[in-house]
Amino acid sequence: MATLQEIQELDQANVMQTYGRLPICFVRGEGTRLWDTEGREYLDFLAGIAVCNLGHCHPRVTAAIREQAGTLVHTSNLYYNQTQARLGALLGELSGGYRSFFGNSGAEANEGAIKLGRKWAKQHRGPECDELITVLGSFHGRTLATLTATGQEKVKHGFAPLPVGFRHAPFNDLAALEAAITDKTFGVMFELVQGESGVHPADPEYVQGVRALCDRHQLLLILDEVQCGLGRTGAWFAWQRYGVQPDIFTLAKPIASGLPMGVVLARPEVAAAFQLGDHGSTFGGTHLVCAAALATLETMRDERLPERAEEMGRYFRDRLLALREKHPQIAEVRGLGLMIGVELSVPEAKSIMHRCLENGLVFNAVGDKILRFLPPLIVTRAEVDQAVAILDAALGDA
Repeated sequence: MATLQEIQELDQANVMQTYGRLPICFVRGEGTRLWDTEGREYLDFLAGIAVCNLGHCHPRVTAAIREQAGTLVHTSNLYYNQTQARLGALLGELSGGYRSFFGNSGAEANEGAIKLGRKWAKQHRGPECDELITVLGSFHGRTLATLTATGQEKVKHGFAPLPVGFRHAPFNDLAALEAAITDKTFGVMFELVQGESGVHPADPEYVQGVRALCDRHQLLLILDEVQCGLGRTGAWFAWQRYGVQPDIFTLAKPIASGLPMGVVLARPEVAAAFQLGDHGSTFGGTHLVCAAALATLETMRDERLPERAEEMGRYFRDRLLALREKHPQIAEVRGLGLMIGVELSVPEAKSIMHRCLENGLVFNAVGDKILRFLPPLIVTRAEVDQAVAILDAALGDA
């Protein structure tokens, strides 16, 4: 096995340097645990950024991938695919009748949702209806359209000119959103829990109000559930927790346990706006990735992991709130299910993350003041206790 230094040198000489990588290379995973090139063990409370809901190398997913890889990997979407059809049926069952389009990532899913929304608007609202409202603090992807939709200026620097047709409004501000609506607006798009800006849940009243505004103005409600979807917040889909139904929503990160997949889901009457040749993907919904996704979702259903996420998330937040009594630098603990942010009153997030990493706990810092925790949904109370103990020591050192 190569050493960490050898891997770093190989990466730096051959790979575009777009990531600020931490000086660790993981080489093995099992359940909630990871091991690096030096043989050190870590408790993973990031889960590949909300990807590994079942932990690492779950036996059912591993078996499904092995079997499908030895049977058929790819034939293209020119032909029917029984695994893709079964996955679409399962997603329809879980969502209550939404139809699916399969791509390869969250950015692709959001791009597809924007395309579908515009196509629907041209058919139902007229050719000039082409503007989408998104919210500040959001993150929707790295393609040019999803970058423009993202409500964070820092990720847009250097990529002008950006596509037209996007407006932004403050998050959780219904009056500002209503004021941003024009005759050209076709929809509103946002995350029910903003992940990349520090785990900020939407206010229930705001979500209900946005749904009502969309109904009143004949707009599409598009929800980005790339990070907060599929059990992470304690329900299959975060919109189920808020008591609204979107017209379009997107999924990606955890759906295939680390294999690349993104999904656009839409109500049948909205999905019908996509007609033959309107959208496509060479690698979207291959036999292999659909087999992994089926095994992932069936395991989550059989093991009732959305409910477990709600239970363990409540326990984790309670432990963190208790820790706040001991460490006054914890200003706030927030989140839904197992999507949790800890905001500090001092700019020590990165140093605390590094201290925890040295002691075997993986999570990430968002900016200078926010700690983000996204553990696998299979996490146990004992593992939560272990994570809190490591965090407790790191906060004490700080």
